[in-house]
Amino acid sequence: MNTMNTLWIEILFWIALFIVFYTYLGYGILLYLLVKVKELFVKSPVRSLPPENELPEVTLFITAFNEEEVVDEKMENSLALDYPTDRLHIVWVTDGSNDGTNERLLTHWNGKATLLFQPERQGKTAAMNRGMKMVDTPIIVFTDANTMINREAIREIVKAFQDPHVGCVAGEKRIAVQTKDGAAAGGEGIYWKYESALKALDARLYSTVGAAGELFAVRCELFCEMERDTLLDDFILSLRIAMKGHSIAYCTGAYAIESGSADMHEEEKRKVRIAAGGLQSIWRLRSLLNPFRYGVLSFQYISHRVLRWSVAPALLFLLLPVNILLVVMGATPVLYGTILVLQMLFYILALGGYYLSTKRIKNKILFVPYYFLFMNINVLKGIGYLRKRHGIGAWEKAKRGR
Repeated sequence: MNTMNTLWIEILFWIALFIVFYTYLGYGILLYLLVKVKELFVKSPVRSLPPENELPEVTLFITAFNEEEVVDEKMENSLALDYPTDRLHIVWVTDGSNDGTNERLLTHWNGKATLLFQPERQGKTAAMNRGMKMVDTPIIVFTDANTMINREAIREIVKAFQDPHVGCVAGEKRIAVQTKDGAAAGGEGIYWKYESALKALDARLYSTVGAAGELFAVRCELFCEMERDTLLDDFILSLRIAMKGHSIAYCTGAYAIESGSADMHEEEKRKVRIAAGGLQSIWRLRSLLNPFRYGVLSFQYISHRVLRWSVAPALLFLLLPVNILLVVMGATPVLYGTILVLQMLFYILALGGYYLSTKRIKNKILFVPYYFLFMNINVLKGIGYLRKRHGIGAWEKAKRGR
């Protein structure tokens, strides 16, 4: 190849490397610096709860499908929340459940929770749309049946809503630590620690970029029905609220704890569905790609989400063959040879993480590269999932470790 061809390949390599670095590490560094600069000039006001007799009514909204095994634990957790019982309403929407979920709620927890059920299963988003027509409290807190929330969660969420600019509050997701975590739980736990740090920084800059369904809350009047086949209801709903000019607050004082996926096969189901939902979200929120209209929110959305769910995974796996090509072509041997060795070392460590995961041996150092590549592979698989499941809102949930 001539010099000009080599130059273009080098340009492609460095563009790809920059985008990959920026997506997974660079944005976090830049975000941290931007937050520090902002907070030199702007101090966030301290919010406090209104008097006890002025606390708003809150609905704890739980969508569930065949959750008989966790109904009692979830109800005990919900009733133990530190919030006035006459102002906290518990609603279960269990469309399509055909195990003992409904019977358990009606017999053992009768009078403690409202059950909304229809025999047809249309998926979580359809259940949310239907259930919300029967709820009218000022604040709605969404949570999953298999996640437990801390006792102070509702008060912390209500406190965050004392800022009139806040339209949605995202709680923190935490992965329960097991004695012997596999790659699924270990990798997911490390990922969510990093993700939580980014969410907190996003909120300090302007707005968190989407909420996690394990625990988030919205002002009732801001809820809008979503397409029934929506895969990431939490993400779509929260960002559509942000697109109306409200912010999404990140509340570390309100958190949901759940077990990691039972194994990597179950984690793959979850990651592929989330990736497909991410691609679906990019299309449905395409107007948010316009920074001239949405400003800082667009910058955060593209940097934190869009790149992860679109070009970055493809460019990540392109780096290795392009790097090999440059070495074969003799382009700056020391530079590209060193980068190739580092890439190969990373893949070898990931392979080691994969091997240990099959043996259920805990080694978080090796789980990091393995889980990182695992996530990105599943983003590519999400394309096929989205095409196959187009128009279908119901999905198979991943089994969790207990």
